[in-house]
Amino acid sequence: MTFAWPYALPALLLIPLLLLLYRRLLKGRAARAAQLAAQGFRPSPLAAKRNRLRHVPYAFFFAGLSALIFAVARPQATITVPNREGVVILAFDVSNSMRADDLKPTRLKAAQEAAKQFVDQQPQTIKVGVVAFNDGAVATQQPTGDKAAVKAAIDRMNPSGSTSIGQGLFASLNLIAGKPLGSGTLPEAGTDTGGASGSNPDALGSAIDNIDIGYFGNSAIVLLSDGEDRSEVKPADVAKLASVAGVKVYPVGVGSPEGVVVDIDGFKISTALDEPLLQEIAAVTNGKYFNAADSDSLKQVYGSIDLQWKREAKLTELTAVIAAISGALLAIGSFLSILWFGKVV
Repeated sequence: MTFAWPYALPALLLIPLLLLLYRRLLKGRAARAAQLAAQGFRPSPLAAKRNRLRHVPYAFFFAGLSALIFAVARPQATITVPNREGVVILAFDVSNSMRADDLKPTRLKAAQEAAKQFVDQQPQTIKVGVVAFNDGAVATQQPTGDKAAVKAAIDRMNPSGSTSIGQGLFASLNLIAGKPLGSGTLPEAGTDTGGASGSNPDALGSAIDNIDIGYFGNSAIVLLSDGEDRSEVKPADVAKLASVAGVKVYPVGVGSPEGVVVDIDGFKISTALDEPLLQEIAAVTNGKYFNAADSDSLKQVYGSIDLQWKREAKLTELTAVIAAISGALLAIGSFLSILWFGKVV
C-alpha cells in the first residue's frame, strides 16, 4: 500500500497521546472512586457494569480516528481486476451451404438470430464487429458499441458462393488490428500474384507467418460456420497468426454431422458439419469449440461463450472506502455511548 499524501501519516502519533490522556483520566476517576468508597459510597452493580462498558465506545472512537487519518493520507493499492474492454468479431460463413435447413429455418437465419441475442448480452465496454465470408471476406461492420448498427449488419447477410474460412479469419484480424495486414487480403493459392506467396499453399502459409500483427489479448473471434472449407488458404495457418496476436477463436459449428442435401440453382449438393477443422482452429488459438445441433442449442451456445479477458493490475485509491469505515466506527461508538450513558462520552 502507498499513500498519495504520506505527510498526513505523522498525525497517527496523536493516537498514542490520546490513549495516555485517556489512561490519566481513568486513573483520576479510579482515585475519586476510591476516596468515595473509603467514605462508604460504593457504586451499585449497575453503575459498576456501566463503568466497564465505558471503554467500548472509546475503543470505537480511537479506531475511527485512526482510520480517518489513514483516509486523509489517501491510501492506494494495486488491485488486479478483469479488463472487460475488448473487441469481439462475429465472423459469419455466408456460403451457399448455410442455406441448409437442418437448423430452422436455415443455418444462416438461425445463426443470425442467436448472434443478435449475443450482441444484446455484451457490456457497453466491448465493441462488436461483423465479418461475412464465403470464397472471399468483407467487413460489414467496424467494431462498435452501437448494438443497433451491429444487429443491422447481421440482418443484411445473404448466402452465396463457396467457403474460405481462412479469408474470414484474416478479415477478422484486420478489423481487430484496425489496419490492413500485409496487403489486407489473402490471395488464393495457385493465383498469379507476381510473387511466391500465391504459388502454393505452403508458400502462402509462410507468407502469413511473416505478417507482423502485434498483440491484441483482449480480442476474440466468434466464428460461425459449418466448417466445409473449399479454399486452398489453410485456416490453421491463419489461426496460428491469431494465436501469435493473443486472439482466441471460438468456432461455433452450425449444422449436423449427418448433413442434408440443399438445392442451389437447380443443383442438389450434400453439405455436412465438419467438426474436426473447427476443433483444430479452437485448439490452435486456445479457444473453445461449440456445437449447435439445432436452433435452441445455438442460442445456448452463445450464452455459454465466456470471453475471458486478460486481468490487469490497476493502482486504486482507497480513500472513500477507508473514510466510510472511519465514519461507521465513529457512528457505532456514538450510538453505544448514547444508548448506555445517554450522551457521547
